[in-house]
Amino acid sequence: MTQIRPFTLAIPQDQLDDLHRRLDNTRWPEAETVDDWSQGTPLAVLQDLTAYWREHYDWRACEARLNGLGQFVTEIDGLDIHFLHVRSPEPAATPLIMTHGWPGSVIEFQRVIGPLTDPVLHGGKAEDAFHLVLPSLPGYGFSSRPTRTGWGIEKIAEAWAELMRRLGYTRWVAQGGDWGAFVTNKIGELAPEGCVGIHVNMPIARRTKAAKENPTEEDRRTLERMAFYNEWDMAYAKQQATRPQSLGYGLVDSPIGLAGWIYEKLQVWSDNSGHAWDVLGRDAVLDNVMLYWLTGTGASAARLYWESFGGGNDGRITLPAGASAFPRDIMPVPRSWMEQRYENMVYWNELDRGGHFAAWEQPELFVGELRKCFALMRP
Repeated sequence: MTQIRPFTLAIPQDQLDDLHRRLDNTRWPEAETVDDWSQGTPLAVLQDLTAYWREHYDWRACEARLNGLGQFVTEIDGLDIHFLHVRSPEPAATPLIMTHGWPGSVIEFQRVIGPLTDPVLHGGKAEDAFHLVLPSLPGYGFSSRPTRTGWGIEKIAEAWAELMRRLGYTRWVAQGGDWGAFVTNKIGELAPEGCVGIHVNMPIARRTKAAKENPTEEDRRTLERMAFYNEWDMAYAKQQATRPQSLGYGLVDSPIGLAGWIYEKLQVWSDNSGHAWDVLGRDAVLDNVMLYWLTGTGASAARLYWESFGGGNDGRITLPAGASAFPRDIMPVPRSWMEQRYENMVYWNELDRGGHFAAWEQPELFVGELRKCFALMRP
């Protein structure tokens, strides 16, 4: 089956009622023994978020917004892939497929859809317009959950190329962050017919020989950030890469367990002044959590780490490529490291603010980066 099928969200009310019962019956642990985030999401923070979730959050608003954008599914290699397809009013717009990561979803892109598809209405020029294709990764959101191994980043990259072909796009570009950056880089490596360039907002590359033998100050700063990540911030990835099924029982059964697991990363990976919801929006944070909760994809999303973690960051890319480095990303990589991977780097920029969830945190900066980068790839 290769047809594109419309998809309309209509979550049964009994699922929302069940969520409320689970929130009401939460069995809370005692508070952490520190006054920071070093032991994970603090009890008071999660209780505050949960109170808002239970009493004020409106899932139906998110549901209506997603339905209004245009949702579709198509079967690729036995798996239904869910995606948003938002066409620009500009007929000459460039088709762009953007890929989210973990613990994100298509919610990450909500603030940039308007400016990217209709730039004239948002202070840009008609030639800056994009037709957007925003798929949910396999096992995430409303995409189907793989029932067999093999759905790693290379297979996903191949599926995205097939999706663009089915949509009739013969000349397109790709973009991503987090797992989306791995998938986008893999698209760059495979160079499928029709793809003319890529951009990532999470630069990924191995250390250069020079950085090993005679590191610069920039190299040393990067290595220090990597060492911190490996010691203090990587346990989630190791768990998801080795025992996603064991972890998944709690993530699928407990909304509080899921929210605590996800919100910790939104907090420590975003460029915020106290709470992640200050920069991301409390409702949007919960919209994102709900895309994991309602679909029961805590285990299947984690399984992508089992499939792909630890690889996919050293293949050479000859397609035109660009990268934007946001200062509060997990592990900023220097340009010199990226240049050994991107053989045709046409764009590089280091921003002065923003973190791992660039499109979500800094939509104006993110849109500007894509406009500038992909303008260099036009014929």
